[in-house]
Amino acid sequence: MPRISVAIVNWNTRDYLRTCLRSLEETAPEECEITVVDNASADGSAEMVAGEFPRVRLIWNDDNLGYAAANNQAIRASDSEYIMLLNPDAWPMKGCLEALADFLDANPRAAAAAPRLLNPDGSLQQSVRSFPTPLALLFDAVGLARIFPGSRFFAAYRMTWWDHSEVREIDQPMASALMLRPRALDEVGLFDEQFPLYFNDVDLCLRLKRAAWKIFYLPGAVCVHHLAASTGQIRCAAMAESHSSLLRFYYKHYRTLPLPIYALLMLFIAVSGRIRVTWCRLREKTADRN
Repeated sequence: MPRISVAIVNWNTRDYLRTCLRSLEETAPEECEITVVDNASADGSAEMVAGEFPRVRLIWNDDNLGYAAANNQAIRASDSEYIMLLNPDAWPMKGCLEALADFLDANPRAAAAAPRLLNPDGSLQQSVRSFPTPLALLFDAVGLARIFPGSRFFAAYRMTWWDHSEVREIDQPMASALMLRPRALDEVGLFDEQFPLYFNDVDLCLRLKRAAWKIFYLPGAVCVHHLAASTGQIRCAAMAESHSSLLRFYYKHYRTLPLPIYALLMLFIAVSGRIRVTWCRLREKTADRN
């Protein structure tokens, strides 16, 4: 049984995926197992993996099943102590995977460990958030988080007050690069596929925390991440799906709130989402005309 399995879900990011797999050849432990799930890419991604990386397990989907379902495919296909979720536009630095696995070895109640993410220019990527509780989400939506970015109270959701410099127990890291303990997944379940693209990782982290598992951030493990290589291709549609997923997340986890508060929250999320998506589509049309 390999110690680490890397699970990569890909959709139309062939060149990023090639670089990611070449990076893993240089930085991953020799016994590391790698699985690529290709969600019906039209850019030759699956053919590239099959032709250039014969040691990589390739799951070639005829349809785009979404991020959650494809990750579940990779997780079910793996047989390892730990599973590293990795986006094709995320490239671990030397020692990253071993550092995460060593930490999980030393902390048996840790269900997940996340590395420090860097932008391609070497700057820090803000990759950790708290859970989107009603108050935290409200402060973020009305702009108080931007006005007071150093406030733990007003900027609680995006955690802009924190410099990502120390090992810390956290709520929800970006799943662009995240190592999971399969035993914890056996207890709480895999990704909920009603969240095909967004909030599946938030939902999983919340279920892990409620089951008394812990999630940690490790600044000593480093990964370079290009943001939105896949979703940037469908920016407005992805934005619409993000708001729809947030509504589903609130229905799943917060519908026990007093009815007037719950109804106002759902209305606010729906209306703000519609406004943002409409503005996005107007900008796209303007750009196309220019």
